[in-house]
Amino acid sequence: MPLEPLSQKDIEERLAELPGWSLDGDRIARSYRLGSHFAAAALVVHIAQVQDELDHHSDLTLGYHSVSLTVNTHSVGGAVTEKDFELARRVEELASGHGAG
Repeated sequence: MPLEPLSQKDIEERLAELPGWSLDGDRIARSYRLGSHFAAAALVVHIAQVQDELDHHSDLTLGYHSVSLTVNTHSVGGAVTEKDFELARRVEELASGHGAG
């Protein structure tokens, strides 16, 4: 089944289940604070691994004690799809294990 862009209502409902995530233009986005630069870098590596597993990649930014990502689905014209929320849920699971807030 091909991916379909989610409606604004569907996006809002899914965002309500993911505290800290928001709609940023045509993407969903989240930033995390971590205890050290090393912890932030480790989280980036784990996010990259999940992105490869899902074959779905976000824009990922490593800061000194922070990690930010924005994601949409390029294959449907840059809209938000269920695939973006699947990645977001997986990142949330990882982030808590790294002590991210």
